[in-house]
Amino acid sequence: MNNFKRAIIAFVAIVAVAATASAQFRIGPRVGIDVNSMRFDKSTFNSDNRAGITAGLQCEFTIPVVNLAFDASVMYTRRNSSAPVSVTNEDGLYKSRDFINIPINFKYKIGLPVVGSIITPYIFTGPDFAFLVSKRAIEDAFKEKKVDVAWNVGLGVQLIKHLQIGASYGFGMTKFVEKKVIGTNPVDIDGRTNYWTITAAWLF
Repeated sequence: MNNFKRAIIAFVAIVAVAATASAQFRIGPRVGIDVNSMRFDKSTFNSDNRAGITAGLQCEFTIPVVNLAFDASVMYTRRNSSAPVSVTNEDGLYKSRDFINIPINFKYKIGLPVVGSIITPYIFTGPDFAFLVSKRAIEDAFKEKKVDVAWNVGLGVQLIKHLQIGASYGFGMTKFVEKKVIGTNPVDIDGRTNYWTITAAWLF
């Protein structure tokens, strides 16, 4: 929880500094879907891609001369996933987990002549910090951490200077799920969460 508080304070500080530093600061709502894939390093476990939701607030600070931008968001995210508990048990354990996500991205906006005010493609990359806020639905099956860290890469397009539609892939950098005893058998699990995210933001 201390890490979560620090991240929130850092986000507020970024918004405050950016807002006073330049007129190129913008903020607005952001919504989308999150398709989660829990990856395990043991063939005993398989996972299904299941769609979740994400919604929150995004701020952006742009340096127009070089077409570079920085954005940060605070998002509520629900990720859904499933995995069987053993080789002999084909029934999966389905669960949803609630997170507060704080993605921080560096953007490069590709300026287009003539139509730049209507459509502007961009690419982005940066870290994503996810703080688990829901109850661990299958605590007896998996040992989950409270913080998950990923690195996002993606691309998007800005329309009429306000609407940003982007798609990214998050590479899990931490082991969100670890070793846990299932029944009477200890199982070594090296679980990392990889996911696709598609969002739309309207920045004022």
